[in-house]
Amino acid sequence: MGAAMSAVLTPLGTVASTVFPPLGVVAVIIATTAATVVNLIHSLHTSHIRENPTLREISSHAQEAADAARADAEAAREEAAAARAEAEEAACADAQRVLREMLEREEAERAALAQNHAEAEEAGRAARADMERARQVLAESKRAEEDAKQRVEQAQRAAEEEKRKAMQAQAAAEQAAIEANERACAAKKAQQEAEERLQKGIQPVIMPSRKELEAAKERWLEAAKERVQYKEGLFHFAVAGVAGGGKSSLINAFRGLRNRDIALGAAPTGVTETTLAVSRLPDPNKANPFVWYDIPGAGTLRITDWQYFHAQGLYVFDCIIVVYDSRFTMTDIAILMNCKRFNIPTYIVRSKADAHIRSVMREMGYDSEDEDAPRTLRKTLYKTAREDYITETRTNVKRNLEEANLPDQRVYIVSNEVLFTIVKSQTLPNKIIDELELMRDLLSEAHSRRCVPPLPLA
Repeated sequence: MGAAMSAVLTPLGTVASTVFPPLGVVAVIIATTAATVVNLIHSLHTSHIRENPTLREISSHAQEAADAARADAEAAREEAAAARAEAEEAACADAQRVLREMLEREEAERAALAQNHAEAEEAGRAARADMERARQVLAESKRAEEDAKQRVEQAQRAAEEEKRKAMQAQAAAEQAAIEANERACAAKKAQQEAEERLQKGIQPVIMPSRKELEAAKERWLEAAKERVQYKEGLFHFAVAGVAGGGKSSLINAFRGLRNRDIALGAAPTGVTETTLAVSRLPDPNKANPFVWYDIPGAGTLRITDWQYFHAQGLYVFDCIIVVYDSRFTMTDIAILMNCKRFNIPTYIVRSKADAHIRSVMREMGYDSEDEDAPRTLRKTLYKTAREDYITETRTNVKRNLEEANLPDQRVYIVSNEVLFTIVKSQTLPNKIIDELELMRDLLSEAHSRRCVPPLPLA
């Protein structure tokens, strides 16, 4: 810039001397001035430039002012910090004071509340104690009242009990007197009846007491089962009755055997008593789980009728068929009575029906050897004789059961020949009476007593 400025100012002095020739002094001045300017410019170019004093002063003043301002600000901050510290300290002190006051107030309230609570508890305890004492006094008074009432009632009951016992004793004495009189009368009557029966040749029937039965029950049962070869899973049918009643023939018919089939296991029969010991006779048909027992007949010299039931151990069988021929005896009654005591099913059977009906027909005038007799007359007489025989048999049994104080039960009237035909041939003869119903009832009773019913299907 200085060189450019010199290049401009140098011609300027020449131009000034040309333009203003007369003015030589002025020109010199201008030229001198220009040279001075040129030197100054050159000096400015080459000299070291110092800082602007004004700016320096201003800057110095500004620095001082800034320092003063910072000092003031620092002082203000310190004052503010001191003021804040004082304020915080004052606030903290106030807060602590307020907190102390609140704590003191809360402590005072808590102490007052605790005192009130303690006083309330003490008052409650005192009230409860008073109430408990009052309750105890009331309970004691009630107990005393109840005790007094119970003592009165006990005294009344004791008096009533004494009165009742006295009346019972009086009634018992009167009843004992009546019973003693009745027993005496009954004994006298029984003695008279026994004497009359003995005069007629009828022996007394021995009936064991319940106590005797219970005492000997297990011993009797085991011994009797062993004696008759009793086996679980089989049905044991006993046929009993007086001697000559047709027991063996009936068993043979039930088993599908004739009396002459001794080789096939038929029970022996005869005019005299042939069964002297209990005979065990399995059914010939192995599919039938039956065992028949031919029991020796009663009323013989070997077996007295009044000991018949116990001597033969009849209490072990599933059922007992009481067979009689002509007369329903006291032995038959005794068997039925004992069966009732042991809850053993019984069936009363009158055997030899065909022979008895022919006997009735002969009494009506029918002669079986008369070949000229009309067949229609024979049929008519047979029908009448059959009906009379059935009516007479059932009436007689019913009367004998009533006299023995036994419940009425059916009597089955059978012919061994008809029964054999049903079992063996599985056909129904024309002269059938009760044979088929006897078989049905006998097997139905055995099934209901011994067979377990099948489980229901799921």
